[in-house]
Amino acid sequence: MIKVRIPTPLRPMTGGKGEIEITGNSVGDMIEQLNTSHPGLKDRLCDEHGEVRRFINIYVNEEDIRFLTGKDTPLKEGDEVSIIPAIAGGA
Repeated sequence: MIKVRIPTPLRPMTGGKGEIEITGNSVGDMIEQLNTSHPGLKDRLCDEHGEVRRFINIYVNEEDIRFLTGKDTPLKEGDEVSIIPAIAGGA
């Protein structure tokens, strides 16, 4: 299984769960599986073209998928995925 950490703002869509275990071959597969079990989640993670939104950071084993192969980043048993929304602010 692959452990996916869900950020607090998205937990209402997962029934309050902070972690979900799934199977999948890639980050793209993971997003589709999350959306199947928690409808609407993909719309929060991806834009209208199916690409990960600019303000959503996804890490596989603490490595940003933007520096790997994006949604094609492979996943394997035991991987940990963190979904982290960017936080903007200022003084």
